[in-house]
Amino acid sequence: TLVDVGSGAGLPGLPLAIALPDLAVTSVEANQKKAAFQQQAKIELGLTNATVHCGRVEALAGRVFDAAISRAFSELADFVRLAGHLVKAGGRLLAMKGAYPEDELKRLPAGWRLAAAPALVVPGLDARRHLIILERA
Repeated sequence: TLVDVGSGAGLPGLPLAIALPDLAVTSVEANQKKAAFQQQAKIELGLTNATVHCGRVEALAGRVFDAAISRAFSELADFVRLAGHLVKAGGRLLAMKGAYPEDELKRLPAGWRLAAAPALVVPGLDARRHLIILERA
């Protein structure tokens, strides 16, 4: 199971739901217009493995996921504070970032550490991208 936090227009949650039909994806977006767009996209694409939650991530208290992902949601420390409780023991937080966020990693809350940070190549884009993978220390 995966929760996409601050998913905007559904990225990366909806493409992951398309590519991985056995993965249950919950998209969390506080903006009603963006959440409505995702809901319509889910219907049009016939995605039975995707759920759209219009609201703040804090409203999901009590839910547990294998992983949480974000793209342009917040600083890493804020992402950990807001979504870390949603990830089961042994689960991971995945943050899509631009340049390697060395300063942000120094400010991680206690109990979390960097597991990996592979560089990402985006065809047609000449900018640096990284997938920051965090796990409980």
